[in-house]
Amino acid sequence: MESETNVLGAELEGCSMDPVTGFMRDGYCYPLARDPGRHEICAVLTEEFLQFSKAQGNDLVTPRPELNFPGLEPGDCWCLCVPRWIEAREAGHAPPVVLAATSEDVLEDVSLETLREYSHEN
Repeated sequence: MESETNVLGAELEGCSMDPVTGFMRDGYCYPLARDPGRHEICAVLTEEFLQFSKAQGNDLVTPRPELNFPGLEPGDCWCLCVPRWIEAREAGHAPPVVLAATSEDVLEDVSLETLREYSHEN
């Protein structure tokens, strides 16, 4: 992992192993040079976000067995792309964030104050 620290300054925790998430499918949301999408925000998915994402052309609901993708449902934790989360926030559809499992690198684009507003732990 390039960054093993979360937005709270502590050790990065896993986001989800069921379904298994992360760009490397290892359960963690951290930056990788070969991940242009920046799957660094651990979010608890909502129906509202899933429908928003699908409308934007990123269908996270439909299973894609050929890609080892189970399809997601509300309540699943998933590593989201930083730009997609920001886009969803601006449109009023951002899902809650698991701060302990969100990479500190996200702070380059989203303030901790903003992330705390969307904290799943609230």
